[in-house]
Amino acid sequence: MDWKADIAQELDRAAQARARGNEGQARVCARRAAGIAIREYLTRRGMQARTASAYDLLNQLKEETNLSADLKLVIDHLTLRVTEEFKLPVDADLIAEAHFLCKELLPDWENK
Repeated sequence: MDWKADIAQELDRAAQARARGNEGQARVCARRAAGIAIREYLTRRGMQARTASAYDLLNQLKEETNLSADLKLVIDHLTLRVTEEFKLPVDADLIAEAHFLCKELLPDWENK
């Protein structure tokens, strides 16, 4: 599969998990979609991903200095740890934010 199909598949999985009431799995899938987008973004810039982990790729992207404030906030949300109740400590829709990240990093990406 190509990166566009991989992102779409992870976002679909995220939506399905949310529909089943499994927000934890939805977050994992949203992060994986973001990781795929970051890997493609780095490749296009002639950079190498230092890891296969979506979480680590998000942290690698945080080091970029030319990111918009909105994108930095999304990355922060996608790397937040959940509380003891398995909830995010902020009100954020990680699926929507993963969509935003994909569009920002890869303007030629469109969710199918």
